[in-house]
Amino acid sequence: MDRGTESGTPPGPVAGRIPLAVVVVDRAGLVSHWSRGARRLFGTAREAAVGRPAVDLLPVSGALPEDDESAHYGAYAAYDGLGPDLESSLDGRLSYPAAGRARLTARGSDRIDVLWWAYPLVGPGPERLLVLAADAGVLRHEDPGERVAAERVVPGERIVPGFALHTDFPGSEELARRLPDILPSMSVGDSARIVAQILELGYPILEFSQNDRVPVTPDWGVPRRAERKARQERLAAAAAAGELPPRDARDDRDARDDRDAQDAADDGVDLEYVAVRERLEFLNEVSGRIGTSLDLSRTIVEVSRAVVPRFTDVAGTYLREQVVAGEGFPDGVPDTTTMWHRVALEHTDEPGRWDDVVPVGEAMPFPADTPFFQCMTTGDPVLVPRISEQLGHMIAAQFEKRDIRPLITGRSMLVVPLKARHVVLGFMILLRHPERVEFNDMDRVTGAELAARAGLVLDNARMYTYQESVAETLQDSMLPHIAPRMSGCDIATRYLPGTLLGRVGGDWFDSVKLPGSRTALVVGDVMGHGLNSAAMMGQLRTAVQTMAALDLPPAQLLRNLDDLAQRLGEHYLATCLYAIYDPIASELQIANAGHIPPVLVRAEGGRSDLLDLPTGAPIGVGGVPFESVRVRVAPGDRLVMCTDGLVEVRGEDIGVGLATLCESAAHPAASMDDACDTIIRALAVTFSEAGRGGRKDDVALLLARLNGIEPEDVAQWRIGHDPQEVGRARAVVREQLHVWGLTSLADITESLVSELVTNAVRHSHSRPIDLRLVRGETLLCEVDDDDHTLPTLLSAGPLDEAGRGMRVVSRLAREWGTSRTNSGKTVWFELAMR
Repeated sequence: MDRGTESGTPPGPVAGRIPLAVVVVDRAGLVSHWSRGARRLFGTAREAAVGRPAVDLLPVSGALPEDDESAHYGAYAAYDGLGPDLESSLDGRLSYPAAGRARLTARGSDRIDVLWWAYPLVGPGPERLLVLAADAGVLRHEDPGERVAAERVVPGERIVPGFALHTDFPGSEELARRLPDILPSMSVGDSARIVAQILELGYPILEFSQNDRVPVTPDWGVPRRAERKARQERLAAAAAAGELPPRDARDDRDARDDRDAQDAADDGVDLEYVAVRERLEFLNEVSGRIGTSLDLSRTIVEVSRAVVPRFTDVAGTYLREQVVAGEGFPDGVPDTTTMWHRVALEHTDEPGRWDDVVPVGEAMPFPADTPFFQCMTTGDPVLVPRISEQLGHMIAAQFEKRDIRPLITGRSMLVVPLKARHVVLGFMILLRHPERVEFNDMDRVTGAELAARAGLVLDNARMYTYQESVAETLQDSMLPHIAPRMSGCDIATRYLPGTLLGRVGGDWFDSVKLPGSRTALVVGDVMGHGLNSAAMMGQLRTAVQTMAALDLPPAQLLRNLDDLAQRLGEHYLATCLYAIYDPIASELQIANAGHIPPVLVRAEGGRSDLLDLPTGAPIGVGGVPFESVRVRVAPGDRLVMCTDGLVEVRGEDIGVGLATLCESAAHPAASMDDACDTIIRALAVTFSEAGRGGRKDDVALLLARLNGIEPEDVAQWRIGHDPQEVGRARAVVREQLHVWGLTSLADITESLVSELVTNAVRHSHSRPIDLRLVRGETLLCEVDDDDHTLPTLLSAGPLDEAGRGMRVVSRLAREWGTSRTNSGKTVWFELAMR
């Protein structure tokens, strides 16, 4: 600055503007922030600077020579105890503020005269050093058209960097407001902490003399065109009054004003371009951080965290009830009864400050006079520059017994809608701290664009969640709920949805009660995935249930199922394994349609083997015969049936999975459920260790422990066609129940047996009638004859002599049923054991 005027009057301190480079160094001495000013000053791009050692990027080759008049540091030569070399101040030992001046060689330019200030930073963050640097060359120009600071400096004047507390100059308040702007983008808490330390250590200044100090501020502002217009109006008024200065002086001044105006216009365009570019970069960054998953909950958290703290200090996300529930697209415009669920809340305040007052998961409507209702009904962002006490009170009135006014009053608020296909799915409430700059119109546009992208991502996640819910409902409705105990066997099942191709598939399992205390065990797999495969699976499973009730042999059932698949006209293939377990005969009868073979674990010795079965062709091929195989089993043996998703992974030999299945199935387990879990874990570990990335297909697993029925628990008699045989049947049944200790069931069992045997004697032809009692979890009674006509429930009138027998059976029995056999039919009933 000038030493004074011609009269010798000393000038006062003048605040100048110098472009600053901002560098932040972390604990390891690596650059964590490199501003655009640093790139311009040192010639290194941000991508090449961040993460590198600071001493490599700021290589001060040495201080200016002592005989150079402009290199004299005055009192500040001793202020940096490590010397004026910037490199020595970055070796991690700096514990106090240091300032200096040095020459360095920058990329793409000659040696640069650099002024620098270094602040040690303390606190929980990773930042450990803040370095501000400026080009001293801009202060030595003698062109009278330069800026104020350059105009007031004459050649030979000493310029040294230093520090000044905020009490040292009158412009401290304005500088305090500007200081956070030069910090890198970080949370409010971190920036406030660093600013507080800088205020305590002293502002960066330049000393032009021993008495005058000039604070340095970033050059954010640019001359406005309005100032030039005002000057032109003043000149016009002066011309009218005859008070214009000499023309030469006026021409020089006008030329300088023209240059200043052009520079201002260029700077304004440049700043506007930079601001737009920064916001586009922010939006692109946010877009890259959200939508990484189709999981609705995860997407909600991603959207909330993407804007805090860079764009806002508090972000609360609300969604409509139907969206949260994964239901269909919400209908109609929201009203005051619409329930909005608070699904996420991110903030930079101290932990727990918001959690108790506005907890995540709460649902509430919003009154019509609130900015939130205006946003959700119009679908447009709502900007509130500052929440007044009146508005804060109105908003707080919705929260019973909770006062949120201290959290919101005085803050700037922006409410943006989350829309998709012109329907409001929810909205975000964005709040900034009172000390932070208010939301403006550009923020409104940015917030609207942000909400549009977030709304699209949320809608994709919502649609996926909805479709997944539909698929799960369909899948669950088609998978049976199998009783853990059937006659002579215990059963455990597992269904695992695919982890890559969606939750719905064509795998299924089933069990069907058959006459003679037998049980049908089924596992099948429709090839492919999706709703079509699941629908096809449902049709095949229903067909198996129906044909199993007809007591068809396994090979014949698969033959009929293949014919049905051909008639359905769908181009689907399915594999199926169908087994009938007879606990009295201790026998399995199995047929296979292109399925992987089952594993039989022997109770004696614990050996497990894949059953050698004819493979057969998949269901749907057509014209291929199937063959049944009989396998003798013993009480305690276990049968394991599963789909190929459990043992097969792309790129791995299926033999590895089958071997692991056999090995894991032989492990002893405390229960059937534990045995299923052991098998699944063993297969998962095998494929994970093989580096195959785990299971991708869905899995159906059925495990049956074949307990058998002891001979002493079975009683059987042959009944003749004489009506007098009905009395004998009642007598032998009563006697057998007395032997079994079931005398309490004798009367009701006698009555029901009498009805069934009477019908059999009346309708049978030539073959004797078989009567059998089986003691197990329930008391089972079966009557078998050679008549193929199945009995039905009839409506008997008061005078009718027939039609009441089966109604009595239906009313008194726990369960009853009929089925056809090769030689006739079987009618049975069950009574609960008491």
